[in-house]
Amino acid sequence: MQLRVRSVAIEKASADLLIVPVWKGLKQQPEFQELNELWDGGLLNWLNQIGFEGNKRETAIVPSFGKLGVAQVLLLGLGDRKRIVADDLRLIGGAAYKKAKELHAKHVALLSEPFLQSFSPKESASTVMEGWYGATYAFHAYHEEAKQKESDRAVQELLWIAHGSTNAKAIEKGADEAKLLSQGVHVTRDLVNTIAHEMTPKELVKIAQEIADSSSRLSITVLDQKEMEKKKMGAALAVARGAVNKPYTVHLVYKPKKKAKKRIAIVGKGVTFDTGGLSLKPSDGMVTMKMDMAGAAAVLGLFKVLPSLDLDIEVHGIFIAVENAISAEAYRPGDVVTAMDGTTIDIQNTDAEGRVVLADALLYAREQEPHALVDLATLTGACIVALGEEIAGVMGTDARLIERLKKASVQSGEDIWELPLPDKYADHVKSRIANIKNVGAKGQAGAIAGGLFLKRFAGDTPWAHLDIAGPAFTDREMRPDQSYGGTGFGVKLLVRYLQGL
Repeated sequence: MQLRVRSVAIEKASADLLIVPVWKGLKQQPEFQELNELWDGGLLNWLNQIGFEGNKRETAIVPSFGKLGVAQVLLLGLGDRKRIVADDLRLIGGAAYKKAKELHAKHVALLSEPFLQSFSPKESASTVMEGWYGATYAFHAYHEEAKQKESDRAVQELLWIAHGSTNAKAIEKGADEAKLLSQGVHVTRDLVNTIAHEMTPKELVKIAQEIADSSSRLSITVLDQKEMEKKKMGAALAVARGAVNKPYTVHLVYKPKKKAKKRIAIVGKGVTFDTGGLSLKPSDGMVTMKMDMAGAAAVLGLFKVLPSLDLDIEVHGIFIAVENAISAEAYRPGDVVTAMDGTTIDIQNTDAEGRVVLADALLYAREQEPHALVDLATLTGACIVALGEEIAGVMGTDARLIERLKKASVQSGEDIWELPLPDKYADHVKSRIANIKNVGAKGQAGAIAGGLFLKRFAGDTPWAHLDIAGPAFTDREMRPDQSYGGTGFGVKLLVRYLQGL
């Protein structure tokens, strides 16, 4: 889709559809008054008759009857100006695209002035266009007819109507930023949505290599099974033991042009399919388990955009790609496995495999001596019970790091909520036969137990854990900028976090 930013009068805009955002309380808005005058005052009377008030994402479609250079006008409600937040703009941007597509509009014009009454030009454009680009995403790799239909209905051009050259430049900058972020998010969504038969550990390595080859600022190290054995990654290797597809450790590095002021490690859970192992999942719970590598996918989405962000931070992206499968070689409940640092792990449930893999991934990340360590993992169903499907849990050992992630969450619109890691719950992961066990107390604080397990392997490095089991994948459209499947959760949050350092 082509995006143009121009300063042009409403009546001179040429498009199939003109989108006019309106605040609740129509009479007070100059842009609406201008439209109403073109209709000789009849527009307001008609909207009053149909009950349109400008509530959030409320819409009304008005034929132009030749009074404008557009075929139709879409009035899109912004709601109460005093109560709007930035993420509302993403929802509005997504809703605008969906409505334009529904109306078969190929060339769309969007009036920006109402947004600028509450947000800066750059923030308005960046946030609205994040929602717009999010709504353009569709995954139809296995449905050619749906893919063609989506292509036929897609908006081809968006004209963002600005006022003044300064606004235009700021709007262009914000829109470019949104497009860049969306590229990373869409990479992550594609990876999560691809079936596990194709998105194997080896395929993840291939994609990581392609991303690393795309920029001189990126480098990659890949450890195969033999090299992982040399590193004594006994925890991750135990999980991988039952699978035909062999495990790999992937280590991406971004280095800035100048001397890096900080070194940050981002670790993702990379279980490309999770049967639950011998602690077998029920069939309904296994259907979406291609998404159990969403943490690793977020790392790859981040590295897709890192070179273009020009940050002065050295970033290490690390994941161990494995399958948790069933065979005569599969690890068993009751086994004791040994992580890189010699920690013994009592395997009480083979379906709590993500933390076992992450144990070695975190230990490997600590070898890079980062100033801070963040992991993302579709770790526990318990976190979904606690926070629902749209909010990730965050816990860790460093209050400043967690506060930075919270701030990044607000900026990115990817919600997180802090959960505690109380010392008095440490016994939940205490084993009678090993240093630690991979499940907590039955029926209690499951998300916290996962965090307490990982805490041991984070050591003294400032660390935060993001449990993204809920928001990484959706089985229904809860927002107009997110369709069924992978959401790309975490990419924008990580970008905003790194930009804030």
